[in-house]
Amino acid sequence: MELTIRSGNRVAPGALPVEVVERKGAGHPDSVCDGIAEHVCVRLCRWYLERFGLILHHNVDKVLLCGGASRPGFGGGHVLEPIEIYLAGRATTEHAGVKIPVHEIAVDACRDWLSAHFRYLDVNRDVRIISRLRPGSTDLSRLFTRSAGRPLANDTSCGAGFAPLTDLEKAVIEVERTLNDPRTKGVHPQIGEDIKVMGVRRDGAIELTVSCAFVGRFVASLEDYVTKKQAAARLAVEAARKVTALPVRVALNMADDLARGDVFLTVTGTSAEAGDDGQVGRGNRVAGIITPYRVMTLEAAAGKNPVSHVGKLYNLLAMRIAQSIVRQLQGVDDVACVMVGQIGRPVDEPQLVDIDLVTSAVPTELTRRVTDLVHAGQQQLRDLRDELITERLSVY
Repeated sequence: MELTIRSGNRVAPGALPVEVVERKGAGHPDSVCDGIAEHVCVRLCRWYLERFGLILHHNVDKVLLCGGASRPGFGGGHVLEPIEIYLAGRATTEHAGVKIPVHEIAVDACRDWLSAHFRYLDVNRDVRIISRLRPGSTDLSRLFTRSAGRPLANDTSCGAGFAPLTDLEKAVIEVERTLNDPRTKGVHPQIGEDIKVMGVRRDGAIELTVSCAFVGRFVASLEDYVTKKQAAARLAVEAARKVTALPVRVALNMADDLARGDVFLTVTGTSAEAGDDGQVGRGNRVAGIITPYRVMTLEAAAGKNPVSHVGKLYNLLAMRIAQSIVRQLQGVDDVACVMVGQIGRPVDEPQLVDIDLVTSAVPTELTRRVTDLVHAGQQQLRDLRDELITERLSVY
């Protein structure tokens, strides 16, 4: 492994005059695809482990959501045409003479994820699921089999991570999580699951543009919508102020035209019912946010196998390495970490790890201590796999 460590060439995002951060909530069509892909992956991992004692080759990271059609209205509404979800990717369909019901596992996992994340989506009536999973290529399947003792990377890919979170990053995450918190829904059932937060920081102040679906059955009229929209905006401001002392302003559902009665109203709580489509990898990175001012990669982590796909593992591991460096080395203000994996090479031996530091004071024995933390991070690959399989670790 080649390890490069450098500092002094970069300004931390939080110190820049302008910063932009975005987060797509669990009900956004892109996040729906990420969530389904990851849950299908988890179900396959568990099935393989229970039947054979090992995880077999699979990558189910190609999910496409085609929005349906609906007629929302104050006090209710109807879904006219179902959402279509296409599951694509590769999975082992037979092992040791045993046929594996890949399609059934995948479709059941998709239904379970949707049922767990949407209160008002009738999965049997409002969703059509089409599984197009196929066996993997012979060469990649054999490469995966050779990984039984020591996992070998089954792709040439890279991962990126950073730490710590800026005030804007924390605010964007906190606002979406608060609006989608079950406790919030208990008091404000009209707030749907499809929430997106775009944050801009400039001149020492934060402005958040929030897109928040409302569920029509809980909104009696246009006047009621306006009242509840104002309440949701206040919730967003309060949530942001929990994690930052910077001034915060919130603009919610800016596309509304109250004079025409055009508002963000849904039947099910997601724009996927009519207004939007989704795809894996178009949403949040593994940090849970989209960060154009940060080191990042277009690699989609959701749905990739947690044993040998470095496109998944290195994104997660890079975040952990960056976090450990900031946490344990006083004087390091910001860390960017990039890891590169080479197909066929052991997963625990990346081709390159590049560490870029922003320091206010140079810690003693900086190079040695960073090197130790990188090596310690590499030992966490098995822990990452276990956390992913038990769904204790989010990849979006």
